[in-house]
Amino acid sequence: MSKTVKDLTAGTVGGIAQVLVGQPFDIVKVRMQTAPKGTYSGMVHCAGGILKNEGPLAFYKGTLTPLLGIGVCVSIQFGALEYAKRLFAGQNSRLGLGGEGGKSLTGPQLFYSGVFAGLANSVVSGPVEHIRIRLQTQSNTKPIYAGPWDAIKKIYTGHGIAGLYKGQVPTLVREASGYGIYFLVYEKLVQREMATKGIRRDQISPVNPILYGAAAGYALWAVIYPIDMIKSRMQTDGFSPATGQKYKSTLDCVRTVWRTEGIGAFTRGLGPTLIRSPFANGATFLGFEMAMRVLDRL
Repeated sequence: MSKTVKDLTAGTVGGIAQVLVGQPFDIVKVRMQTAPKGTYSGMVHCAGGILKNEGPLAFYKGTLTPLLGIGVCVSIQFGALEYAKRLFAGQNSRLGLGGEGGKSLTGPQLFYSGVFAGLANSVVSGPVEHIRIRLQTQSNTKPIYAGPWDAIKKIYTGHGIAGLYKGQVPTLVREASGYGIYFLVYEKLVQREMATKGIRRDQISPVNPILYGAAAGYALWAVIYPIDMIKSRMQTDGFSPATGQKYKSTLDCVRTVWRTEGIGAFTRGLGPTLIRSPFANGATFLGFEMAMRVLDRL
């Protein structure tokens, strides 16, 4: 099995694990990000309202889209990351840098590998998250979309490819900056353990990818949360003034939210995100690392 196929397969396992663990927290985050100011007094109020009014299965509303889409997204992330890492390792080896085989990449090389992974991922993650957010925020009593495929069909029919990629500018900024930091933190922690203990990557305890993934997740959200909030606002906005469009552009969205809701709006919904992050990101890296170990034996 080729290295690229292994990377993509293991990434898919990590992505599925991420969705199953993180989806209930994500829907609370999105509802808080996109609701008018004062709708929810906090995370518990929001979660309680969903449970009371929509039932427990509502926490997995729109899950089919991310389960399929995020699986593909995380697969692309890890595939692109490992490809970039191999390119940098080959460059280091030719220059006699980076230790044995040039495999010990520098901080900037890991960051740029993460940026590349994020940009590659954004091609799929933009429309996947757009569809997911539309489904998560629509009314339970008068839904516009019957499901993910119906949403894709209606949005594409009415607004074309541009409609599916609504909110893509903040998505690109979020993915590039966020995944640069995300993979830098994770890989540096892995490098440190390997160097300190003199072990191979596949000898690291399965507990540690969970801990390192949790740390990487917190670093990610520390950088991207305000950008993510703007992305969510753009992806729930109307497609035209006739359909309730509030924001003319990403910059207009930033200015409008700042003027009308203040700086607090840029961190609304952060609570469920911080609770979700260690579980979802720990599950992602555990799934990836364990899958890679199994695939390497095939």
